Amino acid sequence: MKVPTASDDKYSRGVLGIVTGSTDYPGAAVIGVEAALRTGVGMVRYLGPEVPTSLALARRPEIVTRPGRVQAWLLGSGIAAGARDADTANRLTTAIAQELPTALDAGALGLLGSATGPTVITPHHGELARMLGIDRSEIAQDPAAWAARAAADLGVTVLLKGFRTHIADPYGSRLLVTSATSWTATAGTGDALGGILGSLLATHSAEIAASRGALAPLAATASVLHSLAAERASGGGPFTVLDLAAELPGVVARLLAAPRA
Repeated sequence: MKVPTASDDKYSRGVLGIVTGSTDYPGAAVIGVEAALRTGVGMVRYLGPEVPTSLALARRPEIVTRPGRVQAWLLGSGIAAGARDADTANRLTTAIAQELPTALDAGALGLLGSATGPTVITPHHGELARMLGIDRSEIAQDPAAWAARAAADLGVTVLLKGFRTHIADPYGSRLLVTSATSWTATAGTGDALGGILGSLLATHSAEIAASRGALAPLAATASVLHSLAAERASGGGPFTVLDLAAELPGVVARLLAAPRA
């Protein structure tokens, strides 16, 4: 985790651009924005349709809803690939062409071929199966192997979501994060993971520029933060995704205070 210093400002701490949510799924925008801000990014620029923009501003009035400089992008959560309007399509293609660290989720996964910057894809089993043209059952039989194969074939870092999240990159990194609670299987938690990951990409953009091998550890860190926040929110029982997001600052503080070996 990158800790701000006395000389940092909101720009040097990292600015994350987010193009997520839609009229059909506006909540994805709210959840991703919330999780990103609570993970420690300096600013969020949210660019989306009117309804999710209004909801995100109502929840988090500190976000900026005009285009401008960013250090990383989170794209696609809550967007149906086959139902993108012209404005959303333009926002996505403009963002993905900027050669910045980018997390592609849900409705933006199909744009992978246009990605120009260091990229992490965050599919679940079904989405990865569609990307590779195979049956979902094949992914389920050996998710670690398929995450590694996808990373090699597609040339990107893969975060394959599930109770056991598998991370692989084209350079040989193979990481596993097991969820701390099965209560994480609830609507919106993937959108929160996207926000956490986007925040880390923005705050560590310099490290990523120096080495694309930094993406896999950051993706694993995002998954760990997500899992620990879910565990704290759950307390052994059900929780909502905004409960998870609310626990993120405490998780970050606890990890930063932990003694290092």
